[in-house]
Amino acid sequence: MNVLYMIVSTVIVLGILILIHEWGHFIVARLSGVGVERFSIGFGKVLWRYRGKETEYCLSAVPFGGYVKMMGDDENPLEGGKTGVVDPAKAFNGKPLWIRFLIVFAGPGMNFVLAAVILAVLAMVVGRAVIPPVVGSVAQSGPAAQGGLRSGDRIVSLNGHSVRDWGDVQSGVQAGRGQPMTVAVKGQEGERQLTVTPVATQVCDEVGDKHEVWDLGAQPFLAPVIGDVIPDLPAAKAGLRSGDRVLAVNGKPVSTWDEMAQTIHGRPGMPTRLDIRRGDATLAVTVTPEAPKQVSADCKAMGLIGIGQAFSGDVIRPNPAVALWQGLKNTTHYTDITLRAFYKLVAGRLDRSNIGGPIQIAMSAGQQARQGVTSLAVFTALISVNLFVLNLLPVPMLDGGHLLFFCFEAVLGRPLSVRKREVAQQVGFALLMLLMVFAVYNDLKRIGLF
Repeated sequence: MNVLYMIVSTVIVLGILILIHEWGHFIVARLSGVGVERFSIGFGKVLWRYRGKETEYCLSAVPFGGYVKMMGDDENPLEGGKTGVVDPAKAFNGKPLWIRFLIVFAGPGMNFVLAAVILAVLAMVVGRAVIPPVVGSVAQSGPAAQGGLRSGDRIVSLNGHSVRDWGDVQSGVQAGRGQPMTVAVKGQEGERQLTVTPVATQVCDEVGDKHEVWDLGAQPFLAPVIGDVIPDLPAAKAGLRSGDRVLAVNGKPVSTWDEMAQTIHGRPGMPTRLDIRRGDATLAVTVTPEAPKQVSADCKAMGLIGIGQAFSGDVIRPNPAVALWQGLKNTTHYTDITLRAFYKLVAGRLDRSNIGGPIQIAMSAGQQARQGVTSLAVFTALISVNLFVLNLLPVPMLDGGHLLFFCFEAVLGRPLSVRKREVAQQVGFALLMLLMVFAVYNDLKRIGLF
């Protein structure tokens, strides 16, 4: 069943990404008056074909990629090489430089658009869970404790601005930039006005870069009830289930999700006992949090067991305009992370064992598929962002290599010679093959075959 999930989900994800990418090239070429001889999903031997009025649509044997063969563009041997005489008016190489640039850029550009659209649709359909602005844990000696904020208090407003959920609290704290804030709360003693001054703290992002954020010293009240349990990770292997309520961690009672998470995060690689309530029964489960690789020396690895918080409250679903804006912002954020990760990999500041190939993609796709359509859709968006960045790298054989040739043409006033482009294509092909071999080696090593 796991293999079936891997195969089906990989075909779906890669099929969508390749189709959208090549459609970007295709549609801009057609709109620009360039003739398209072949639209192929995959490389190599053609397994299935359909001949349209001008274009041949194909499925080919090697599924990791695709191509759009345009009239007058005979440079890439993987796309069938030279063809017969074509109408000069429809020839790709006869079009102005800026049109050729747009045609080539449209492929990776559509991967960016696809990611933004997926994230926007998820925002509208799935929405965001509303976390009530009720204080859970309060850090000792932190700004919230010093200002008199207590567990159980409901935050009503910040600096006179009403608060609807904990997202408003976080936004207000970051916007305040460390200035004293007037906080109106409701608690057991009724309404109170407090003054809290957030402090600056450093947090690590996904690639090990530190960023300054403002910390209130308090977390929302979230019951320690398990929602999602990710397959193949420690929680699933230990037998934890959705709906389990964690009562204690290593014998220490916990009443909020944050209390439980902090203890687990601090125990990577160490067996940890969880006392849980499942229905009317109380069980003890031992789970060993994973110790993921440190992405930098300054960022401590946190223990993770692969669970998500269970939400049962309201859900916010934005209108299409707001959702699209959120999708664009999130896609830009993921693009920034991907670019910095590529730079660190090249510079040797990020462990190159993080590079994954087709096996890793298939395993991850299968895992996300078992979590549900939403997880698989998010995974597709992230891979689409990776393809956007990867295809724009200035490496011959990739779209970025073609764009680099166009930049030389713009500076020199003429295209590079055919011989120079052929040599560059050969070097680019060799580099991509070396990268693929290294990625597959990492995949096999990751699953224990090396």
